Amino acid sequence: MRVMKAKRLIATVLIACCALMLQAGCQEEAATPQRLNPTWFRQFEVPAEQPPARSPAQPMPPRVAQNASQPEPRITFDKVVHDFGNVGLQTESLCEFKFTNTGDGVLTIGQITKTCGGCTAFQLDKGQYGPGESGTLRVKFYSDTQIGPTMKNLIVHSNDPANPEVEIAVAAKVISKVDFEPKSLSLMLERENAGCPKITLTSTDGQPFSISHFRSTSDCITADYNPSAKAMKFVIEPKIDMARLGGNLNGRIEIGLTHPECKAVTVGVKTVPRFKFSPLLARGAKPNETLTKKVRLINNYNEDFAIASISSRHGTASAVSTHAIGGGYEIEVELTPPASEKVRVFTETLVVTTSTGDKIEIPCNVFYAGAEPPPTAAQKSKKCTTCGPRVIYRGGVNRRGY
Repeated sequence: MRVMKAKRLIATVLIACCALMLQAGCQEEAATPQRLNPTWFRQFEVPAEQPPARSPAQPMPPRVAQNASQPEPRITFDKVVHDFGNVGLQTESLCEFKFTNTGDGVLTIGQITKTCGGCTAFQLDKGQYGPGESGTLRVKFYSDTQIGPTMKNLIVHSNDPANPEVEIAVAAKVISKVDFEPKSLSLMLERENAGCPKITLTSTDGQPFSISHFRSTSDCITADYNPSAKAMKFVIEPKIDMARLGGNLNGRIEIGLTHPECKAVTVGVKTVPRFKFSPLLARGAKPNETLTKKVRLINNYNEDFAIASISSRHGTASAVSTHAIGGGYEIEVELTPPASEKVRVFTETLVVTTSTGDKIEIPCNVFYAGAEPPPTAAQKSKKCTTCGPRVIYRGGVNRRGY
């Protein structure tokens, strides 16, 4: 009984002590206000929604007001085609293309390109033009050497977003301010002075002129003229050197003039050769194997002639027989192409000498088996049309060139 009473007493004392301590703490707290850590409440806050972060390489675009537009230039030409009308051969003509910046931005002209090589030259005062400002593009046109209508183009590049490339053009009809007749000469070897007609030169625009020079292929045609004489019309009588003409069947005459819009005229010359033939052609040949071909030699003027000798330049061809036909001869020829590993085409020349001293050189083309075929008619048409068959007449020298 005593033990229990002692335990109860101890418990009562402990409870009383705790009560006294609690009362003292409350009094102290009331006397001194407690300071709270402000960061402690942040854990209960809801974070506001933040915009996504942007890369440094992608800066924020500037704010643009709604319905606002950037100023834009507009290039407007008064005309895009200039027609010179009739112009002379190889003459210069000048024209202008005026334009205006009809937009509200600065117009910048970057470059001007040509579509036909060096046919036009241009000049522009500057490269930038403000809104409402005008400019002028100056163009120099150099006419062709061919008679007839022609057109040349330029492309103007600018920063006009609606029309960054504007094509302008110059047009003209090229005419000869000095007309001449005939336009070409057709000469015949059996006629006196080769049957050459007179050449008439006439001014077509009322401008008088003089003759400054007279030239022909290998000087086979000459003419007398007075370079100090000035008139609107001249009549020239060409003189033919028959020996030289025989070696230069085709060519031209150039007559120099002092006309301001016609510096020269050119007259073509074609001569009917004394003989005609077709080149000898052989295909599928094999080295060191003889083949036989025939070639015809005809006199264009129905002149009787006899064959004195037949030879070849490289000694690989020889005449087997000759047979008289109407106007000439048919010659049977044997060719033996030499062995060759690299060259696939062998060329030879058959030389026929007549009893009157004429020498006719007939080309022979031999294509080895597997070689490329000979050129087509279209390819042949691209070759020079002023080169006739090579013929050496009666001790004369075969001349070519201008």
